[in-house]
Amino acid sequence: MTALTLRAVFHLALRQTEGLIGSVIGLLGLDLAVPDHSTLCRRAETLEVPRPRPCSDGEPLHLLVDSTGLKLCGAGEWLVEKHGAKTRRSWRKLHLGLDAETGQIVAAALSRKEVDDGAEVGPLLDQVPGPVASFTADGAYDQEGVSAAVAERHPEAAIIVPPRSTAVPSGTAETAPTKRDRHLHSIAEHGRAAWQKASGYTKRALAEAAIGRFKQVIGDGLRSRTDQRRATEVDVAVHALNRMLEMERPISVRIA
Repeated sequence: MTALTLRAVFHLALRQTEGLIGSVIGLLGLDLAVPDHSTLCRRAETLEVPRPRPCSDGEPLHLLVDSTGLKLCGAGEWLVEKHGAKTRRSWRKLHLGLDAETGQIVAAALSRKEVDDGAEVGPLLDQVPGPVASFTADGAYDQEGVSAAVAERHPEAAIIVPPRSTAVPSGTAETAPTKRDRHLHSIAEHGRAAWQKASGYTKRALAEAAIGRFKQVIGDGLRSRTDQRRATEVDVAVHALNRMLEMERPISVRIA
């Protein structure tokens, strides 16, 4: 876990990681065996990365969800850099669930590029250990399947997703309006900008900031060769980012 964390943060190859771990163990004067690069690669297949700890107060969290693309680094990237050859690049989708109050990434999933964003809402919600007070995402999540997945796991959660510009109210909007119908009514009456402010949708910018932080610190690519190792690579990166955020967050104590 330590070796793979250093590899993710410092953008190292496995052989470089092996050398760095060996140097650290030598400086500490410890009599420990240094795992070689093959062992690191093999154990990444089954490594269990610690999940984010829930909030100590036990309050329902406000979940912010967004996704982005991560390219697959490999022989294709080497050809482009060495020979300027054009190759068909492959990539994967990274789906993140963020706690709006703490900024911690509480859920992460990796999927193929063909998978729709809404299809990963269920797996993300299954990773959240406690209750969810609200689910906020962009217009790509304006789907019946997303609403059903949230309602099935957290019936009381507010769904804050902007309806598409072509959205129409449901057939029961007059007698039994849904949450989406209420959003449409508010947008029609007060405007989309006012709805975003009143509903709390503006907090979704924190999810975009988390994705930017991921790509700035970890990078925009995946270096592992199998899907299971790529999933471990993402989990290790999320764990490292959460630790960084936890260590850098100031602890404020009111004295008067």
